[in-house]
Amino acid sequence: MAFYNKLGGLLRQSISTSGNALNAQSSAPSMLNVIRCMSTKLFVGGLSYGTDDQSLKDAFTSFGDVVDAKVIIDRDSGRSKGFGFVNFTDGESAKEAMTAMDGQDLNGRNIRVSLAQERTPRSSGFGSGGGGYGGGYGGSRGNDAY
Repeated sequence: MAFYNKLGGLLRQSISTSGNALNAQSSAPSMLNVIRCMSTKLFVGGLSYGTDDQSLKDAFTSFGDVVDAKVIIDRDSGRSKGFGFVNFTDGESAKEAMTAMDGQDLNGRNIRVSLAQERTPRSSGFGSGGGGYGGGYGGSRGNDAY
């Protein structure tokens, strides 16, 4: 929540000092860079299957306040997928942790740490291929008279 409050303040300040719409549009790319620099969520890849949420959090707490740490679990097998996310309260702590922990050993594996990317939206519905109820007989529905 603090992130969004800070972002809102930066946007209000940028728009109020710009004066007109042309200046507001020209400051948009710089605002995106500010948002990118303030990211507090890290992607951690290459985790061992023995790493859980608490051990991941413990590994990163020396760099700052960790809001949460989550190892992603496969819903079918119940095993770790080998990656997770660590969320910090501020961007400086996240940046420091990323620099220090990338390539380091955690539970016997060298981990990769980078800024988390926003997930692209998935298409809605069941499955995304083929569509419809078509059968496998002949390929044309116009030939119903066998």
